[in-house]
Amino acid sequence: MSIKPDPNEISNLPNTLAQSNGKDIRIIPSPDPNAVPSEPLRAEYLSHLSYQNQTRRKPFLPEIQPTSPLILITSVGVMIIGLVFHWTWVGFSGALVALLLALQIIIPGFVDWLSRYLTPRERRGVLATIVLIASLAGLAHYFGVYNRITLWLNSFKYDEFGSWAEWVGALGQIMIAVLAVYVAWAQYVISKDLTIQQNRITQQQTIDAYFQGISDLALDEEGFLEDWPQERAIADGRTASILSNVDPSGKAQILRFLSQSKMLTPLKRDRFLGRPILDGEGGYAEDRFEGTRVVNLGVMLAGADLDGQDLRWTELSEANMVRANLNQCDLVKANLARTILYEASLRGADLKGARLFYGSVQTASPRSRIHPPNYETGAYTGVVIENADLTDVRNLSTEQQYYCCAWGGEKTRATIPGGCDGIPNQLGR
Repeated sequence: MSIKPDPNEISNLPNTLAQSNGKDIRIIPSPDPNAVPSEPLRAEYLSHLSYQNQTRRKPFLPEIQPTSPLILITSVGVMIIGLVFHWTWVGFSGALVALLLALQIIIPGFVDWLSRYLTPRERRGVLATIVLIASLAGLAHYFGVYNRITLWLNSFKYDEFGSWAEWVGALGQIMIAVLAVYVAWAQYVISKDLTIQQNRITQQQTIDAYFQGISDLALDEEGFLEDWPQERAIADGRTASILSNVDPSGKAQILRFLSQSKMLTPLKRDRFLGRPILDGEGGYAEDRFEGTRVVNLGVMLAGADLDGQDLRWTELSEANMVRANLNQCDLVKANLARTILYEASLRGADLKGARLFYGSVQTASPRSRIHPPNYETGAYTGVVIENADLTDVRNLSTEQQYYCCAWGGEKTRATIPGGCDGIPNQLGR
C-alpha cells in the first residue's frame, strides 16, 4: 500500500531539519504553493513516513523465548506457591510447565551430545540395549515371573531377616575389603609408573654426565684427541660401569655415541707418542691391524640385553657378545667383524649391509685365538656365529647367508632363512 503525500502538506512544512534513519533531510518549501515537489524530495519524505509507521508498530514488551531463564524461574515459583498454600492445581500446573520447559532445553542438548560423542553404531547399540531391557521386562510379565516374585514375598519369613542382614553386612565388609585392595593396587601401579619415570630421568642424567666426562677425558684443550694409557683405562672403567647399570635403550645410546665419535674404532697411532694420526680428510686414520681404540669394549657386552634397539652404523668389531640378546635389533651397516656372537640370539634382526667379515666370502673365516687376522684375504676376520639363533633374520644378503651357513655350525644352519642347501659346513660340527 503506497502513501501519496499532499503537495500542500509538503509546502507548509517549516524550513527545519528532520531526522530519518540517522540522516539529516533538509526540506525547502517551494515558492509556489501549488507546485508539485520534485522526485528526490518525494522519495525522502515517503521514507520518513515509513520509518515513523514502523516505529509506531513496535510492541511495548520485548519478545520472550519459552526457554528463557525468567520463564523457568517463574514456573518453579508458581509450583512453590502452590505447595506452600496447598493449591493443588496451581502447584501441579507450575510443576508440569517447569517439566516441559526443562525437557525442551535438555532434550536437544542430549541429542547433540549423543551425535557428537557416539558414532551411529554406538547409538544403535544403546538403543538396542534399552529395547532388550524392555523386551525382557515384557517377557517376564507374560511368563509369570512377577507373580512368582509376589508369591515369594508374601511367603517370606521376615523373622529370619536378621540373619539375612548379617549375611548382607558380612558381604558388605568383604566388598569394602576388596575395594581397599583395589585402591592399594591402583596406588602401587601409579607409584611404580612414577618410579620408572624418575629412573629414566636419572638414567638420562647419568648418561649425559658420562658423555661429558668421557669427552673431557679424551680431548685436549684444543679439541684434539689425546688419550694416554691411563686415560684409556679410566675410560674403559667408566664405560664398563655405566653399561652394567643402564637399561637396553641406555646401552644402545652409549654404543651409538662411542661409535659416531670414533672412540670404538682402532686408530692409527704415532709410534713414539701414541697420539692418533690425522688422515688428511678431516678425520683420524684407521688401522685395523695395529690400531688402538680409545674405549675397548672387551667383554662389557657379554650376555647384554639389547632387544629391539637401534644399533645402526655401530662399531662392534672384536667385542665379546657371548649369549647377547639382539632380537629385533636394527643392525644396518653395523660392523660385526671379529665379534663373538656365540650362542647369541638375533631373531628378527635387520642385517642389511652389516659387515660380518673382511675380504672375500670364499676365503673369510671366523676370528681365531692364535692366528692374527688378514684384512686383505679375510682370513680370521669374520664374526663367530656358532650356535647363534638367526630365525627370521631380515635383509640377509647372499654373501652373508653363505658365510653364516659355512661357519655357523649345524645349530645355526637350521635357523638361517632360506636354508643352506649346497653350502658346505666349514666348521665341521
